[in-house]
Amino acid sequence: MYLTKEVKAEIFKKHGGSEGNTGSTEGQIALFTHRINHLTTHLKRNHKDYNTERSLVKLVGKRRSLLDYLKKKDVVKYRELIKELGIRK
Repeated sequence: MYLTKEVKAEIFKKHGGSEGNTGSTEGQIALFTHRINHLTTHLKRNHKDYNTERSLVKLVGKRRSLLDYLKKKDVVKYRELIKELGIRK
């Protein structure tokens, strides 16, 4: 399994402030980014897996809406997060 409890806790600890703060916008975006990266590598190997492709598109949309929310609320945190996660080129 690619997303163990420990990996998830580490993501939220690094981006959400603490392991228990799973609802923070930054933590959710970081978790979605981790899942998107995993699904992208899966689709490179299994290019006909259309269900996963659909899930990836939905996940990117969710992350996009959270990024828009964060940008509206706190531009400085938004810029730090996209730089740290390497979302924008």
